[in-house]
Amino acid sequence: MTDTDLKANYAAAYNNRIGFGKKPALILIDFVQAYFEPSSPLYAGVDAALASALRIRSAAQAKAMPVILTGVVLHRSGLDGGRFFQKAKPLACFTAGNPLGAWPEGLAPCPDEFVVTKQYPSAFFGTSLAPLLVSMGVDNVILTGLTTSGCVRASCVDAMSHGFITTVVSDACGDRHPAPHEANLFDMNAKYADVVTEAEILDFIASL
Repeated sequence: MTDTDLKANYAAAYNNRIGFGKKPALILIDFVQAYFEPSSPLYAGVDAALASALRIRSAAQAKAMPVILTGVVLHRSGLDGGRFFQKAKPLACFTAGNPLGAWPEGLAPCPDEFVVTKQYPSAFFGTSLAPLLVSMGVDNVILTGLTTSGCVRASCVDAMSHGFITTVVSDACGDRHPAPHEANLFDMNAKYADVVTEAEILDFIASL
């Protein structure tokens, strides 16, 4: 099946766009040093995704939109990471105190932003994120982060499953290779979320 045939095949079944909500929140998923340090096993060369997310964050702050940052922090034994830690060996980068788990240059939580610590791919699994969003009256989550095929996708599926209108910003997500990045954006857009560009999300935020 050619790329054109694939798009036509999916368009016949999955060609719906939900749009945005009335009370959005911006989530920056796992933008941590492990993905930016060349010596790290998780290095992904995703500086452009972070730059995009920071521009969106600035726009969100200007509109007093809730902003949540997530990061993985594991016990030095990794036991709280369970099978995820057992399978994905680079998760050792996120044991407590490892500098690769720190925020990269240009990103640090602001006093009015929330930080959600997680141990598994989804920002929702085993965390306070869903009740936090509900308490703020949020109906639409805007997802940015790393990596597209991992924690962004897992968070996308769970956001939709929790009843939130889910928006994924393609320019503000990144992966270690274009193939899984593009494939997962394609699939999320088909089934779970609206995938939009940075320009589209900035226009939406400006309209609030």
